[in-house]
Amino acid sequence: MAKWTAFPYDNSAFVQTPASLKKAWPKLHKGDAEPWPKDEAVQQAWIHFHAGDFKKAFDAGLKAGGSAGINCANKAQAIYANYLEKNEKTKLEMFLAVAQRAEALQAEDPANANAFYWQAYALGRYGQGISVAEALAEGLGVTIKSALETTIELAPKHADAHIALGTFHAEVIDKVGRLLARTQGADAATGLKMFEQALKLNPKSAIAMVERANGLVMIEGEKRMAEAEKLYADAAACEPIDAMDCLDIEMARAELEE
Repeated sequence: MAKWTAFPYDNSAFVQTPASLKKAWPKLHKGDAEPWPKDEAVQQAWIHFHAGDFKKAFDAGLKAGGSAGINCANKAQAIYANYLEKNEKTKLEMFLAVAQRAEALQAEDPANANAFYWQAYALGRYGQGISVAEALAEGLGVTIKSALETTIELAPKHADAHIALGTFHAEVIDKVGRLLARTQGADAATGLKMFEQALKLNPKSAIAMVERANGLVMIEGEKRMAEAEKLYADAAACEPIDAMDCLDIEMARAELEE
């Protein structure tokens, strides 16, 4: 496997101990609703993840195994691929690997909400990489929507799944129009509702603000541009709680500078 790019920012504020990780867990995992892992090896994998050492988190999660270990490995690889992998082919391969592991985990542990979420997230990012229209033609839209709806059924407070489902509705509408979007089960009202609910569940989430901003413009166009810009500014002003959050905030800041 190719060498993973190092986390490019100062991570000293994000380094946890097992004790501090447990204390911070509800805040750190407000987005993905991941349960606290009892396995110390999995706790260590998450310590690597939150500090931005995604390769170590991935390796440790896979080695620890079980639902909790695989969830950590999948999140580490998915977030790394999305933000830090420069090679497009490698990025797409990583997303497919996450989706395949997550789908296998669904069969082993059908009550594991993040087995469905990480499949949807990875296929969604893969679809963005190959083009949303092509992904829909391949039938990925149905799989993504179903997996996200299952995530929310299993974990109703899963803010990140609400974000992703809102993005699904918004991107389908943006790419094929409102009329054809209905054939994919996408509609504007549901998309807007999902973004709103995500921010209710996790009001300090920079990525929820960014994705809602993008979604508002994709669904409703220029008339929501001022609101979208305010959401970007709010996201850029957030204080990061871990490495992933830092990457989300830096992305928002980069958008504002363009």
